[in-house]
Amino acid sequence: MTYEIRAIGAVESPLADRANAPKQGAEGAPDAWLAFDPAMAEGIGDLAAGDEVFVLTWLHLADRTVTAVHPRDDPRNPLTGVFSTRSADRPNPIGLHRVRVLAVDGLRVRVAGLEAVDGTPVIDVKPVLDAAR
Repeated sequence: MTYEIRAIGAVESPLADRANAPKQGAEGAPDAWLAFDPAMAEGIGDLAAGDEVFVLTWLHLADRTVTAVHPRDDPRNPLTGVFSTRSADRPNPIGLHRVRVLAVDGLRVRVAGLEAVDGTPVIDVKPVLDAAR
């Protein structure tokens, strides 16, 4: 069975090379812009600076044939199934990034600490829910 996922935008980041990107956002990832398709204007209309959101991306540079990896690309780590890791290489390379919105400028949303490389397709954005929500 197949499903269609459509990009709603793309990452604009100073990270140009997957090999040099941090493994996680908290490991020195830079601020980046999420540039949305004009059809998404209403969908991002309530985002504001200070919001915590999950950005889901399609890790387009991933190897979709991989089912086991050495975590953190370190051969000293035991071979581990990808579903027990955060590896980008996996059958369906969906990236999950928890970020904080820094600014909203039209169809562009600036976020803190996004480890996705420039040009990575954005497929969804969801709010981080706390106990009050």
